[in-house]
Amino acid sequence: MKIYGFPLSPFVRKVVVVAKEKGIEVEIVPVNPMQPSDEFRAVSPYTKIPAIDDGGFKLADSSAIAHYLEAKYPQPALLPTAPEARAKAIWFDEVADTVVMAAGGAMVFNRFVKPRFLGQDCDEAAAQAAEEAVTGRLGYLEGVVGNGWLDGEFSLGDIAIASVFRTFEYTGWKLDSGAHPNLAAWYGRVRERPSWQAAAAIEDQVMAAAAAG
Repeated sequence: MKIYGFPLSPFVRKVVVVAKEKGIEVEIVPVNPMQPSDEFRAVSPYTKIPAIDDGGFKLADSSAIAHYLEAKYPQPALLPTAPEARAKAIWFDEVADTVVMAAGGAMVFNRFVKPRFLGQDCDEAAAQAAEEAVTGRLGYLEGVVGNGWLDGEFSLGDIAIASVFRTFEYTGWKLDSGAHPNLAAWYGRVRERPSWQAAAAIEDQVMAAAAAG
């Protein structure tokens, strides 16, 4: 299966980790949504990342792809069968994309994308405001994670939230274990999973290549 996108994106990472959890062999096809190739447009007509080509089936959007992979490759399950737990997994996936990442987007853009890839100066005021917005959204997660997973068992929701945190780390951001000990312990558990480490290795290769180039 081909995954089109930039591996440092939380949305691309989400799909890579889901695929690794399910033992799906993937090929990462790096793309720049700002300069889309014809090949990329064929799989992602609105130039959203990630997009996939799974044996000729083409689809874009990380959540849509994750649900497709769950349906086609149901084991191991990343959406619980119990209605309440399944709903929570989908909810946390949404929280990751539209609440936490949305809050920190300006931090990622100003502290990482602009200086590293665009050769532009960081707007630190905007980045700091975004960092504060992220902090304001962590209290709820700290309160619900407890000593296990977000919805009781490891699921898409855990992958999505953790994927956002890893992208934030490229800005120098760190999860404050003193303020959020439950969340920090949970994040450590996610990072121990082989699927996560496999995705991280792909990112490390990308960063090493960028540094060498």
